[in-house]
Amino acid sequence: MSLIYLGLGSNIERRRHIDAALDALAENFGDLAISTVYESEAVGFQGDSFYNLVVGIHSGLSVGEISIILKEIENRNGRDRSAPKFGPRSLDIDILTADSLVGEFDGIRLPRDEVLTNAFVLQPLAELAPELLHPVTGKPLSQHWQDFDKASQKLWPIEFDRC
Repeated sequence: MSLIYLGLGSNIERRRHIDAALDALAENFGDLAISTVYESEAVGFQGDSFYNLVVGIHSGLSVGEISIILKEIENRNGRDRSAPKFGPRSLDIDILTADSLVGEFDGIRLPRDEVLTNAFVLQPLAELAPELLHPVTGKPLSQHWQDFDKASQKLWPIEFDRC
């Protein structure tokens, strides 16, 4: 069983889509490790704020098989695949890391670049797995978060009680 970390985000009916995603992930993968939910300003475009979090799962499936399940969950939550890359999202679920894999697997680049460049990914990931070594840098995620320029991106924790 591999330990996989997923990044979730939504800025359209945020609470409903994040709740639905967590339910679907639990249904497909069992017990979930769930970070704090953070609200963050849109990055790369002008738009409504996002809810972001990181979820840890265990799975024996391949990266490609997991990706298919994640795309189905996104689709069931109204994901518009024709929308611009930087734009509003009903639901976005990305594979951030899968064990210590480095490279391209089933068309997915791991670890995902956003782990080190976006606060809304790094902070909740470092919260869930502070001692996890980034598979490229070899540094713990807590160190990456400590070194991150926190003034560059605004995010804040929110109360999020699952329905």
